[in-house]
Amino acid sequence: MQLLHIDSSVLGDASVTRQLTASTVAAWRATHPGTQVQYLDLAAEAPAHFGADALSFKLGLDLTKVNEAQRAENIATERYLAQFLASDVIVVGAPLYNFSIPTQLKAWIDRLAVPGRAFRYTAAGPEGLAKGKTVIVVSGRGGIYSTSEQGRALEHQESYLQTVFGFFGITDVRFVRAEGVAYGPEQRAAALSQGEADIAAALVKVPAEQAVSA
Repeated sequence: MQLLHIDSSVLGDASVTRQLTASTVAAWRATHPGTQVQYLDLAAEAPAHFGADALSFKLGLDLTKVNEAQRAENIATERYLAQFLASDVIVVGAPLYNFSIPTQLKAWIDRLAVPGRAFRYTAAGPEGLAKGKTVIVVSGRGGIYSTSEQGRALEHQESYLQTVFGFFGITDVRFVRAEGVAYGPEQRAAALSQGEADIAAALVKVPAEQAVSA
């Protein structure tokens, strides 16, 4: 089993999501011996923001006729995409920045969304091609968004990730959440405790397709 561990917080050792992704990966390895882990720190090694030079890969252009800048972008896209597609489990550290995800994480997702690789369009509509994977999103939030309709309407972090991974065909998306971490030391400690509880729950969740067939 291949697990891809991703961090995107810019806060280094002060990051709640980095602490909880490390705990999530450790817990997964403890319950799934033999799991091979690759680590990707998007704050330290971020893809360039998606631009015209990266578009050639998505358009299926003849790679023998692209320029050097396009070729470099294609190589970067293929590296991220191949790593993602080869992974059975993806643990994504996703802090909430200004109601959404870090730009580094968005840039990585933009590299994955390649027609014919992560998804395809059919006569019946789009079809995800990355089926069968498990994604565990480790969500960190300074405020509290999950307990009210207004809060849920404001966040475009968990909702976006659920949507985009679902578009890629991944139906098993689990969430580990620590929110209210900016409300003071006591709330931060409580949020981390809740995150650890969510990790335990995430590891025993049965994917929907398995539950149906059980």
